Amino acid sequence: MNPIQSSTYQVYFDNSLQVLQDLLQQGNYSKVFIITDENTGQFCLPVLQEKLPALDNFDIIEIPYGEENKNIDYCIGIWRMLLDFEADRNALVINLGGGVVTDMGSFAASTYKRGIDFIQIPTTLLSQVDASVGGKTGIDIENVKNIIGTFALPQAVIICADFLQTLPERQIISGFAEVIKHGIIADAAYYQDIISLPHAKDISTAQIHASVAIKNKVVLEDPFEKGLRKILNFGHTIGHAVESWSLEHDSSPLLHGEAIAVGMICESYLAHMTGILEEEDFKTIVQDVLKFFPKYKLKEGIENDLLAIMQHDKKNSVGNINFSLPNKIGNCLYNQVVSKDLIIESLAYYRSLNS
Repeated sequence: MNPIQSSTYQVYFDNSLQVLQDLLQQGNYSKVFIITDENTGQFCLPVLQEKLPALDNFDIIEIPYGEENKNIDYCIGIWRMLLDFEADRNALVINLGGGVVTDMGSFAASTYKRGIDFIQIPTTLLSQVDASVGGKTGIDIENVKNIIGTFALPQAVIICADFLQTLPERQIISGFAEVIKHGIIADAAYYQDIISLPHAKDISTAQIHASVAIKNKVVLEDPFEKGLRKILNFGHTIGHAVESWSLEHDSSPLLHGEAIAVGMICESYLAHMTGILEEEDFKTIVQDVLKFFPKYKLKEGIENDLLAIMQHDKKNSVGNINFSLPNKIGNCLYNQVVSKDLIIESLAYYRSLNS
């Protein structure tokens, strides 16, 4: 399958790990560091080593698994390890993992000594179709997601379907939320294609390629999120708030995609109630999202907590909570201001849905 060209780097597909060897030789790097979490260190690093036995001269930096660890404290730990191992400006960081690893690893690399090269090898469906592509890096503060970060481009993104075989089913379903989102905001035909799948785990490499191509097209038109790129945030204003609340309060917190599924339903409700989205498309989105994502038990009385989190959203301006809302399946509007009362109403609508 052909690589996707994204500004200064390429996204490689299929069993493309061999390209990593070529990149290492071309870069002539002084040192190589592989950042993993405790899961990818156990399950994915052996796959990488088996496919690339020549890759034997590297140091491992392991971070704990989970979004709650994507913070400045663990980022400082990465910087300290780079210092301890005497990484210079010609060192390379390889981020081998899901969205937490690719977000925080690339942020650490982009700021260490004002920036060293990094390569993304995303190992989850979520990170393959979303987190590793587009040049955003970031960490969280007090459960406000990605509030600190940079725009920094990798040397390459390498997507290998073999890593998906290491994932529990829940992780694959979580990543499928971003796949659905890409169809809703930009490509109705693609939406119909992926919604027809019996299960998220049935997604093909060709469909992953198409999802990345959708995001890449948007990013190339608006690399620094001044306009069009904001449509990629559909489902994320409410979804991030729900995810942050869940991380702090639930004994088994929502995964990112599970929270975004809640957000897509609520924000589709906002689009419908403001007259942007017709009822037929609204009902279709709700039905299709619930096909893949069981309803989350959204607690009563947390509206003010969620609104407080939304106030910190990066898309906001002059005190308004801005949304990206679909006006039909396959197209999306950005910078849509919605009243707090209607946001609260959308949460009540979500609670009213049948399980």
